[in-house]
Amino acid sequence: MEKQKFNVSGMSCSACSARVEKVVGALDGVKSVSVSLLTNSMVVEYNPPLTAKDISKAVAEAGYKAALASDKSEKKDKMNPILVMVIRLVLSFVLLIPLMYVSMGVVMWGWPLSFADDTMAIAVYELVLSLVIMVVNGKFFVSGTKSLLHRAPNMDTLVSMGSAISFIYSVALMIQAAVRPEHLAHLAHNLYFESAAMILALITLGKTLEAYSKGKTTSAIKGLMNLAPKTVHAIVDGIEKEIPVSDLQENDLFVVRPGENFAADGEIVSGDTSVNESSVTGESMPVEKAIGSQVISGTTNINGFVTVKAKKVGENTTLAGIVKLVEDASSSKAPIAKTADKVSGIFVPTVILVALLVFVVWISVTKNIEISLKHAISVLVISCPCALGLATPVAIMVGNGKGAKAGILFKTATALEQAGKADIVVLDKTGTITKGMPVVTDVKTLSSYSENELVLLAARLESGSEHPIASAIVNRAKQISNTEISPADSFENLSGHGIKGTLDGLTALIGNATLMQKNGMLSEEAEDVAKAFSSQGKTPLFFALDGKIVGIIAVADEIKPDSAQAISALKKQGLRVIMLTGDNALSAKAVAEKCSVDAVISDVLPSDKDNVLSALKKYGKVIMVGDGINDAPALSRADIGIAIGAGTDIAIDSADIVLMKSSLSDVAKAINLSRRTLLNIKENLFWAFIYNVICIPIAAGALSFDPVNITLNPMIGAAAMSLSSVCVVLNALRLNLANLNKESKRKKPPVDVDVEEVKAVVKNRKNQSESVATSPQSTQTETAIDFANGNCSTDESNRPDTCDAAQIETETDKNKGEYIMQKTISIEGMMCMHCVKHVNEALSKVDGVSLVEVSLENKNAIVTLTKDVSDSALKAAVETEGYDVTEIR
Repeated sequence: MEKQKFNVSGMSCSACSARVEKVVGALDGVKSVSVSLLTNSMVVEYNPPLTAKDISKAVAEAGYKAALASDKSEKKDKMNPILVMVIRLVLSFVLLIPLMYVSMGVVMWGWPLSFADDTMAIAVYELVLSLVIMVVNGKFFVSGTKSLLHRAPNMDTLVSMGSAISFIYSVALMIQAAVRPEHLAHLAHNLYFESAAMILALITLGKTLEAYSKGKTTSAIKGLMNLAPKTVHAIVDGIEKEIPVSDLQENDLFVVRPGENFAADGEIVSGDTSVNESSVTGESMPVEKAIGSQVISGTTNINGFVTVKAKKVGENTTLAGIVKLVEDASSSKAPIAKTADKVSGIFVPTVILVALLVFVVWISVTKNIEISLKHAISVLVISCPCALGLATPVAIMVGNGKGAKAGILFKTATALEQAGKADIVVLDKTGTITKGMPVVTDVKTLSSYSENELVLLAARLESGSEHPIASAIVNRAKQISNTEISPADSFENLSGHGIKGTLDGLTALIGNATLMQKNGMLSEEAEDVAKAFSSQGKTPLFFALDGKIVGIIAVADEIKPDSAQAISALKKQGLRVIMLTGDNALSAKAVAEKCSVDAVISDVLPSDKDNVLSALKKYGKVIMVGDGINDAPALSRADIGIAIGAGTDIAIDSADIVLMKSSLSDVAKAINLSRRTLLNIKENLFWAFIYNVICIPIAAGALSFDPVNITLNPMIGAAAMSLSSVCVVLNALRLNLANLNKESKRKKPPVDVDVEEVKAVVKNRKNQSESVATSPQSTQTETAIDFANGNCSTDESNRPDTCDAAQIETETDKNKGEYIMQKTISIEGMMCMHCVKHVNEALSKVDGVSLVEVSLENKNAIVTLTKDVSDSALKAAVETEGYDVTEIR
């Protein structure tokens, strides 16, 4: 699977973008295509053997030009397109003024002119000026004719047809008057040269204003790009030298003076300073930096002179990543745009047919060709497909820019649209609600060991772990003793439970109550101590040596200052807020009460978070907020995944929205921005549709009868068409004024979530998965085990007496119980957690699949089946998403 971005030239309206999208989407191998009229770009996902050249060729055959955005040979210096439009506009109006003086002032109002009595001279004068204006704006005719020849008429076709018909009709009248002089008197008042010219001039004016306004919508991206300095003071052979930023390499040293921006991500190796990171993270307070501190490209050095070692340069910097995210999101297409795209694809041909029908009706009724042409031309020039095409992308562009300035990055337009439609927000506790930096608060010894001895022994076992709780115990040990902590003799991480190892020949365990219970060590005394810690919001860690609990260490993670306020803001937005944690129920409850969350789901293993999200989806659209590797599957499973900015790369990769700050308040801001953007899109679409619904009938002459008697001539139609697009863009720019801290309540009440039912569903799925994992499979017969009537086990030592062979059934005896079976699908082509999400969703939709577990690391998917599902059905589901199935077993 390949994904490429193309620059597309020659598009003038939504009909053009719809045409390009249709042509490229029809190519064999194309999985998805998104064309942006706003940025004149196209993003295509496709499978080989299709190539970028094939795609460019298809676009060229449609009458446009497409080149890879990364193709530097295409990036030639060209005159600013807005400047070109301004030149055309100025020339058009310079010529239009004398044309209007003659056609309106002289002919209609008797203004002075030396040849005012020579009707043919006036006609020739108007013809020459209008012809020059048409040549100046020849782009409309070239584009309109090309698109018509390719059977995909666009806005330029409508404009050029309206102008050309007016011009040709006027020339025909001149020829008639030259042949029959008695028609000269009638000629002067019936020429449409000024209409032919005025249509082009007004459309050019509208296009210029539109281009200028569209330029404003990309100001956020341009602002981000400008944060990166063009040169950097690098240290080359011990000497400071100013070089282009593009020449800076990883591990190079460079110096940054007060007031300068950092040119790359790196680590300070000398000096200390304060850094303003607001341009990237949205955090207004300066951040103190010293030797060893990490700095971000694009941020500003406030007051110190520092030397930095470059870690990420060029396109790998944080700033470059942010710019790419915003550009990609702005180039993608929101689901709400699909309706407008469908209408745009047939809009122009429909308008041409309507104009033709209007002409036929009027000529039949009035027998007057002038009136008939006036109404037909008015219909052509007043119809506006541009407003329809711009309604969604301009709002998406401005919304993304607004988010980027606030440190909120939407990775796709879909994420920007869907976040505001969420019903439930699920918050991971550690690192999301809390700071993610736990500390040891209490130590209770249950043996002859002293408290300090317990901590030092536990630290030896925890030193092999990177878990935040392990760091808390190791840090406490370092405070107790200055000596180096020697590692355990052996170390084994028990995911979701704790750690097992050997200390001086003794078997050591440290972890939760479940781990102790499994090993038969949990005493009543230890349980009481743990409950007391838990009730205070602390996490108890049982420490056992040689088969006996010798002490309990309590660890607590401080709640972030803004968490309670942020959760309150989410609830005021009409959302149901649920905390999800691996902590025990008492500890979780204590944190939940302080933050006032609606519900808590505790004691959840990392592997079960995905199941929790699946169960919650029954109640509505779900947002998952997390920061760690353990959250990645859940972020992918949620309708919208939000990664806290201080989180890991894999969590950020799995998310749909990235918060650059570790502030939970930004979740409410992101949802607020999503709702405001969606409202803005709806306003734009309403305006675009209602404009055409009202204006086209008026232009057709529907109200030209008494007593209303309202008509629109072609010049007014051209002006209205120009203004409609400008209005849409200006409305989108209003998003820049939005206050993201202001509440945006939704109309419907919060959904009711039965947490106990969710827990039961998760437990059932877990038991089912474990049961399948232990079920015997034959190479000839796929055996299924019915667990409905008892807790059967394939392990003879654990099998209850009541379980007999009658409870084991084969595939041919399904009627006696539930058919459960597992298949492993080997998959090639998955590159990230979004790929995992796509495969997961595709397989989940297959009838008979009850559980899906996709592994990016193992390149496979394990599916649990409740009925016989063919390999071909599973393979088709995966390959439809663009991935290759190499084996099913």
